[in-house]
Amino acid sequence: MEKSNGLRVMLFPLPLQGCINPTIQLAKILHSRGFSITVIYTRFNAPKASSHPLFTFLEIQDGLSETETKTHDVTLLLTLLNRSCETPFRDCLTKLLQSADAETGEEKEKISCLIDDSGWIFTQPIAQSLNLPRLVLNTYKVSFFRNHFVLPQLRREMYLSLQDDSEQDDPVQEFPPLRKKDLLQILDKETEVLDSYSKMILETTKASSGIIFMSCEELDQDSLIQAREDFQVPIFAIGPSHSYFPGSSSSLFKVDETCIPWLDKQEDKSVIYVSFGSVNTINEAEFMEIAWGLRNSNQPFLWVVRLSSVVHGTEWIEAIPKKFIEMLHEKGKIVNWCPQEDVLKHRAIGGFLTHNGWNSTVESICASVPMICLPFQWDQLLNARFVSDIWMVGMHLEGRIEKNVIEGAIRRLLLGTEGEAIRERMELLKVNVGRSLKPKGSAYRSLQHLIDYISSFNL
Repeated sequence: MEKSNGLRVMLFPLPLQGCINPTIQLAKILHSRGFSITVIYTRFNAPKASSHPLFTFLEIQDGLSETETKTHDVTLLLTLLNRSCETPFRDCLTKLLQSADAETGEEKEKISCLIDDSGWIFTQPIAQSLNLPRLVLNTYKVSFFRNHFVLPQLRREMYLSLQDDSEQDDPVQEFPPLRKKDLLQILDKETEVLDSYSKMILETTKASSGIIFMSCEELDQDSLIQAREDFQVPIFAIGPSHSYFPGSSSSLFKVDETCIPWLDKQEDKSVIYVSFGSVNTINEAEFMEIAWGLRNSNQPFLWVVRLSSVVHGTEWIEAIPKKFIEMLHEKGKIVNWCPQEDVLKHRAIGGFLTHNGWNSTVESICASVPMICLPFQWDQLLNARFVSDIWMVGMHLEGRIEKNVIEGAIRRLLLGTEGEAIRERMELLKVNVGRSLKPKGSAYRSLQHLIDYISSFNL
């Protein structure tokens, strides 16, 4: 950490793995630049405070029942959290500001601003009432965030026409580079509750003091130009946050460290890494198709299967016959969770079968690992299109969870000439993104502007 600048930043992550990681990474970045850090968090999916002894952690009640914490409906979960956390958060923030005002002497610190996730829709009016600047941390790709606000209109105007099977592969002009089948999948699963929620996100983001994106010009140039016009607030695209402090993820799951020694025994670029994130689920039939696809590819694989990620089963993979699991382990390794950044950077990894969450997509790019895209929902569908259709650094399964399709994609990626071309393009993309983080690079400059901006709140 640089010498303390006497300023404290408050951070408030959404309690989802894909939101906690970038928030803690941003906290580390700001702390390294002299800011003191306070993280306000919910009891549900609480980050591990002991892993970050230099930060102050404050817990607030989230009001969730045990049943509600187990829901797979993310929209419902976020709606419940926004309803129940407002009063506890207001009380916590008010006390912090009062305590800061009461401090005397040379050690007095000023609270500079609040940085929280765009999914918290009650924090903007609270911060405004307390005269505290609020910056929005956004964990989506810029192009998804700015375009997803058109979804309610598309639901009203296009939903029926999208169901024409002959047009499923046609592009969606209002939401590039999505295809109509992608958009139908998004609109099919989401509800009017989400439309109302998105409207509030738009309004509170426009009223904020600025937006922070974990992206860069090299990944989102056109969208950043458009976003600055749309929101009319300062925007900071500071690049892949994990690149500043590699291996500093804040996992909510117990990590199986045995996967690294296992990878050490494998040949270079021979292993297919498989993970579908912290939220997505598959059923038993899909599990078996993926398992056979991996086994039949005859390539070593490292497969993350979270507890409860296989629905309609018993617990984890205990429902699968032991002989079948033993057969899988002859060629691969199955773990509950793993240190993904370390895995992707390992010399043995040759490809990533992924759900294309933004964090996973960017981590794969930074490690120069080509992808096989199997998006499940929401922004994953757009990220996958960028990977396969725009940057051309991966292959798209087009939703086909079939053993022959998966086997074929793995073989083409790891053993074929198509895979060689993809790896070359991925290496170029990695270099360009890496350049943005170096002095004079776009993300480097944007981060410096962010530091100056936060510091200016107390001048």
